[in-house]
Amino acid sequence: QWNLVCDNDWKGPLSTSLFFVGVLLGSFLSGQLSDKFGRKKVLFATLAMQTGFSFIQVFSTSWEMFSVFFVLVGMGQISNYVAAFVLGTEILGKSIRVLFCTLGVCIFYAFGYMLLPLFAYFIRDWRMLLLALTLPGLLCIPLWWVIPESPRWLISQGRFQEAEDIIQKAAKTNGITAPDVILDPSELQDLNSQKQQTYTILDLMKTRNILTITIMSVILWMIISVGYFGLSLDTPNLHGDVYVNCFLSAVIEVPAYIISWLLLRNLPRRYSMAAALFLGGCVLLFIQLVPSHVRALSILLVMLGKFGITSAFSMVYVYTAELYPTVVRNMGVGASSMASRLGSILSPYFVYLGAYDRFLPYILMGSLTVLSGILTLFLPESYGMPLPDTIEQMLLVKGPASSSTRDSKEEEENPEIFKSTAF
Repeated sequence: QWNLVCDNDWKGPLSTSLFFVGVLLGSFLSGQLSDKFGRKKVLFATLAMQTGFSFIQVFSTSWEMFSVFFVLVGMGQISNYVAAFVLGTEILGKSIRVLFCTLGVCIFYAFGYMLLPLFAYFIRDWRMLLLALTLPGLLCIPLWWVIPESPRWLISQGRFQEAEDIIQKAAKTNGITAPDVILDPSELQDLNSQKQQTYTILDLMKTRNILTITIMSVILWMIISVGYFGLSLDTPNLHGDVYVNCFLSAVIEVPAYIISWLLLRNLPRRYSMAAALFLGGCVLLFIQLVPSHVRALSILLVMLGKFGITSAFSMVYVYTAELYPTVVRNMGVGASSMASRLGSILSPYFVYLGAYDRFLPYILMGSLTVLSGILTLFLPESYGMPLPDTIEQMLLVKGPASSSTRDSKEEEENPEIFKSTAF
């Protein structure tokens, strides 16, 4: 369109990188905005931002104009994704929350992924393709009158009556007779005093425990993102038709999300995630052992690796949201997602290494994925635990040599923490 060949061919991949730069900025800002102004307002504001700037992109007159709006689209896209994810996590009960976070959010992401190569196959003009992918955003407008604000967020802001009205309405919709007073007055007083505190991104480093969880989450999200986007971007390099390979790469995500939902529903988070990461990483390491003439087996192993990493990507959202307390949950997920965007920015360069050695990207991604599986085993277990509302209620990180003596000492020093988060 704008002579993006020969000396200008670097502009094509740079456009993708700029989109991910926007996603990174959105991941950082959306968490703080959502914790300050509310999940619902940020969700719909960023939906409008994504749809509006995508529509303007259709009429771009230069590569520079397209790329600038691509950054803004990226900011809106990840912001509404994170806000919607956290909103659903805080509104829904424990059993439905896992269903929403896996099959509810992720499987529809996969359906959208599958539609992309189908749309692209039949709509070869990029402006019409972009328009076709943008217009469905208008269908979200009526949802403003359907989706409520998060009662947990309202309570954390001291807006108890609004939270109680939402709970009463939910009870009426579900045919349940709720008590006249849902929130205990003494609890309201305690929460009202907590409301006076203003939480910032620095609170993710307030204590050694939350700092350790934050560092581990950042590393984990970054590595998983490198593997996920690296394999997705490497699809054109596989043997066969690029549209078919892209479609297969999307289809494999459906069983991955279903498996992740079953694992989260029935098994501990740490072991489920570690198993998925070990599967994805080990399979990628085995690809280099496959003879070059057995192309089908290579594609099968790549898809199996994508299966494992996609399962882990689905579970890490749920796991991270459960580890962070309500007061900084959106910031915690947002900061982790920002680290994920750093991984997505790096992922094209992992794919580029294939020009020097076809198996080098798989060796690097496989090794990092296995290491992230080991790292997961050191995170605290949140399966079956109530969502923490304060930093003090967070589960403690388990070290490699977690002894009963150390646990007893910590329990003696922090009896209230262990009372509310015993594991």
